[in-house]
Amino acid sequence: MKKKIIAIAALAITGTLLCQNVVLADGVEEKPYLSLGADLNKKEKATVLELLGVEEDELDEYTVVTVTNKDEHEYLDDYLSASVIGTRALSSVLVEKTDKGDGIDVTTKNITYCTEGMYQNALTTAGIEDADVVVAGPFNITGTAALVGAMNAYEDMTGETISEESKDAATNELVVTSELAEELNDSEKAEQFLALIKEEVLSADIKDQEDINEVIGNCEQKMQIELTEEQRQQIAELMEKINGLDLDLDVLKQQASDIYDELSKLNINTEGFFAKVQAALSRILDYLSNLF
Repeated sequence: MKKKIIAIAALAITGTLLCQNVVLADGVEEKPYLSLGADLNKKEKATVLELLGVEEDELDEYTVVTVTNKDEHEYLDDYLSASVIGTRALSSVLVEKTDKGDGIDVTTKNITYCTEGMYQNALTTAGIEDADVVVAGPFNITGTAALVGAMNAYEDMTGETISEESKDAATNELVVTSELAEELNDSEKAEQFLALIKEEVLSADIKDQEDINEVIGNCEQKMQIELTEEQRQQIAELMEKINGLDLDLDVLKQQASDIYDELSKLNINTEGFFAKVQAALSRILDYLSNLF
């Protein structure tokens, strides 16, 4: 059912784009993607555009679409209560493709439920690389619906398809991390905790549910976090989803390096964790070298 919901929502948005996002001749870049909440009034729209650094009289320089509250519910009803999603579509997002190797850079403005790190982790899970993303609201809002807008933007700009499984896992990750941050009253720690579990599970190619639960338990001890049984189950199910995705270990390694300093400040032993990542990458490189 989740795949069907996401597919319908993606069609609703991307179908409006038709063939607007085309790379022009002579190396001219395609237009940046601007997704606006359909329920923004004139004043709110002006506020959002200002926060995104977009002049209203220059909108023809962007590929502009709108997202409705119905779209938001189609994306998120399986993961969030209606009270969190709300009744008005206000989340807006600007996405620009960057050069290879630049990574994902996320900025949020007037977003209260999702942090920049949460978006970055979820977009990495979706397989997105090298993009500048700005998420904004006209006033303090949750920003939950912006993730799928960013994923669809990336698809249209690059011509690369993000699988429905990846979209579902990324949305699931954003919500799980947000809820954990609320429980811990510490967004940064929640981001680091989920990122650490994800990296350990993927770098060691851990697929057995019992082994995944062991990783979660070890990470709880390392970061001095005590989860409920329900939270452990949610995270384990999320990791099983993520483990089935075709993710780029190089990108994951970069993400790992981005959180390394913060983990070190918490006196967490990251040596074994990064050694696993490096070993996995070395095996892949050795294999590719032998092919040639």
